[in-house]
Amino acid sequence: MKIDIIRVPAASPSDTKPLKQRIEEGAIVPSQVIAVLGKTEGNGCVNDFTRGYAVDTLRGFFSGYVGAEAAGRISYIMSGGTEGVLAPHFTVISRSDEEGLATARPDGSKALAVGVAHTRPFLPEELGRGAQIKEVARAVKEAMAQARIEDPSDVHFVQIKCPLLTDADMADAEARGQEVVVNDTYKSMGYSRGASALGAAIAVGELSPGEVSDEDVCVSWDKFSGVASTSAGSELDYCEVIVFGNSAHASGQLYMSHGVMQDAIDAKPLLEMIGAHPDAEIVQVLAKAEASPSGLIRGRRHTMLNDSDINHTRHARAAVGAVLASIVGDPMIYVSGGAEHQGPAGGGPVAVIFKRS
Repeated sequence: MKIDIIRVPAASPSDTKPLKQRIEEGAIVPSQVIAVLGKTEGNGCVNDFTRGYAVDTLRGFFSGYVGAEAAGRISYIMSGGTEGVLAPHFTVISRSDEEGLATARPDGSKALAVGVAHTRPFLPEELGRGAQIKEVARAVKEAMAQARIEDPSDVHFVQIKCPLLTDADMADAEARGQEVVVNDTYKSMGYSRGASALGAAIAVGELSPGEVSDEDVCVSWDKFSGVASTSAGSELDYCEVIVFGNSAHASGQLYMSHGVMQDAIDAKPLLEMIGAHPDAEIVQVLAKAEASPSGLIRGRRHTMLNDSDINHTRHARAAVGAVLASIVGDPMIYVSGGAEHQGPAGGGPVAVIFKRS
């Protein structure tokens, strides 16, 4: 397979003009698009409808090129919130099959490979619990197999879009005599993100199934994934999964690397990756952002958790986005807020898609 990554700016969640232009230029072939990863300019919280708006717009847009059925098979993962310097945009991921790459290449070199999968729909009472963890782990493994990533250490980013609990979901569960993990729509986002991240950790071998239980979700911060990036939204009731990594069965000039930030101002992992690949072009940066649950960053008190006007996930996106954008010199990067079990508490994974010179 050969993967192509094209970033396009977005003037609004419904802006498809740059996409159309790149298609007309031949840079994007609609029939080869397997996923679109986007940053939309909503609040990133429960009532952020820019995510669903963008998904509906993109699905309709691609339907005009490949038909409704094929457009429905594309994975659309929208992360709300472009606070601070972050620029709204879409990252279009295309995959083409090339003859002669059915087996590993003789020189053993690897290139970027991407696989997509999704879980079954979840009942409200399953979110944030073992059922979600187990099903996400299965879907991540499915996406790895599709990408022909055979070594889990070659997985560098696992992007998951997961559901959250709405008032209607809670009422449905109560009517059936079921209890949900938390009776707060906003807090449910964290539980869903956390359970999804733990599922990814199991799939890539960072944790074993026996190490994780329902009681660990949003409690045991020492249990986390160094490659998972999860984002919750009300626009779906299942999880969309995109696995990024390197494979000997892939071709092309793109490849990937990742590191783990220890806190919101930890620029070291990104700097080290850039330093290790001085001749490569940076195609995209993907990262997670979180306000440290301890209330401290390097011993200094932060106020993100106590701000009643601006949610802490929005603060964190702005802070991490500024740190990373200042290094790469480009604010059109993917930074998602809420890093429960995604990297150590207060930190998060950061990954770079490089292009060989």
